[in-house]
Amino acid sequence: MRADNHGEGGILALTALLRDSFRSKRAVHAITLLGIVGAALFYGDSVITPAISVMSAVEGLNVANPAMEDWILPISVAILTMLFLVQRFGTAVVGRAFGPVMVLWFGTLAVLGIPQILARPEIVGALSPTHALAFAVEEPFIAFVAMGAVVLTITGAEALYADMGHFGARPIRLAWFAVVFPCLVLNYLGQGAEILADPTAIDNPFFRMAPNWAVLPLVGLATLATVIASQAVISGAFSVSHQAVHMSLIPRVAVKHTSRSEGGQIYVPTINWLLYFGVLLLIAGFPNANHLANAYGLAVTGTLVLTTVLFLGLADKVWHWPMWLLVLIAVVVGGLEATFFGANLTKLLHGGWLPVLIAGAIVFLMTTWLRGRELVRQKRAELEEPIRPWIERLRDREVQRVPGTAVFLHANPETVPLALKENLRFNQIIHEQIAIVTVVVQNIPHVRHRDRVTYDNLGYDDDGICHIQIRLGFNDSQNVPVGLSWGRGKSTAFDIDPDQARYFVSVLKIQAESGSGLARWRRKIFVWMTNNEGDRSTSFHLPPGRTAVMGGSLKI
Repeated sequence: MRADNHGEGGILALTALLRDSFRSKRAVHAITLLGIVGAALFYGDSVITPAISVMSAVEGLNVANPAMEDWILPISVAILTMLFLVQRFGTAVVGRAFGPVMVLWFGTLAVLGIPQILARPEIVGALSPTHALAFAVEEPFIAFVAMGAVVLTITGAEALYADMGHFGARPIRLAWFAVVFPCLVLNYLGQGAEILADPTAIDNPFFRMAPNWAVLPLVGLATLATVIASQAVISGAFSVSHQAVHMSLIPRVAVKHTSRSEGGQIYVPTINWLLYFGVLLLIAGFPNANHLANAYGLAVTGTLVLTTVLFLGLADKVWHWPMWLLVLIAVVVGGLEATFFGANLTKLLHGGWLPVLIAGAIVFLMTTWLRGRELVRQKRAELEEPIRPWIERLRDREVQRVPGTAVFLHANPETVPLALKENLRFNQIIHEQIAIVTVVVQNIPHVRHRDRVTYDNLGYDDDGICHIQIRLGFNDSQNVPVGLSWGRGKSTAFDIDPDQARYFVSVLKIQAESGSGLARWRRKIFVWMTNNEGDRSTSFHLPPGRTAVMGGSLKI
């Protein structure tokens, strides 16, 4: 968690940090690919975690009353539906509602474990790693396979890193070391002591530790706790998606900021409902937690391994850590994670294929989008023309000017916006003041307000044309009218009233043709993704009554 990108975490934040330290395109592409694979695996985990967490808690009803078995599935679906419905209210609202529950939950974990430990104090010896090492030496194959189940005790670590932007590093560290870690240790030791005392408790040692009267309340508390654990993964998926949009890895999606004070608290409706329907399909295919356990672990451990690889690259290239320390981390941490990953590969044919399938589909879509966007940029540069010669020709034509200010959203300040060219071609007029606005999203979460807007008159103040750059972090709202208001007064010759200006957005209708560097079927998928991309007018918060969308078509 020291590898934060201005407070933002997750494998894509780590990827962005490392990419900036390389100039070689090949190295940047390799790092980006690792980030894509890691993000894809995280999405796979984001589908499985809510399903297995909630179902495993609700299955505690079996311990209290075996007749409740038929109710486990519908209850799980109802709980998960409520979880995804409340996402639009934001992480802060969910946190206020569930924060006290988590304190009660972990306190309960400790309370359940302590009596068992006092009854069988020899279980404390399990803290020594010598037992695990001896087991691995005596029964190496069984120990290796067992790692695939043991991994369930460490899942969630990658979500803590991805959620740094939502909660902050200090609260996560404080909660982990002061509450979560000690309470988990006490509970796991208590479960071990329970099994030593009664080997038949192996079927569900957690709920067996509780007295009979407390099983049903414990099921309710465990369900609330697993809902919150699922919330952490869902929030992490929102953060990863937001970063992926600004790194041009996925199409533009609507992002809603749910907090005025915390820029990292966001809600992404498209991702929310895709995860929800993915979870429902998963539950339909794996109707109990034991089956889901076979599918669980591969995505998590894959993400952990890739995160460690990128972290070691950052520690070497950016932080310049000594080689002995890098080797130590690679052997101890990386070796353990690689063992976890290898053990979970044994699940591949028994459900482990599912997260791999999800991740593979996401990697395919991300790489298709990345390559397609590059082709569009190249073709678009040919379609547009350099702006300075165009302004010179405009001056010679003596085009009629109409009162008012026109704002043209345009990514490349060196070329003419397509909407500007089309407006002139159709209407034979242009506005008295023309602002070409470029929104630049940087590889940092936030940019200070005073540093966001820069003005360039392009040497054509007399022609009423200027270029304005709005610099934002990937967690900043892309509200162009608000950005323009920050820039008022930066030029004495050019002043824009965002509440009176007219806004123009350039669009291109993408069509597939042969010989573009992408297979035909991948071109069709890219075109489909482009056609379903989020509305730029909405993304930039442009007023609908004063916004026009104009452009042309492009074949790739």
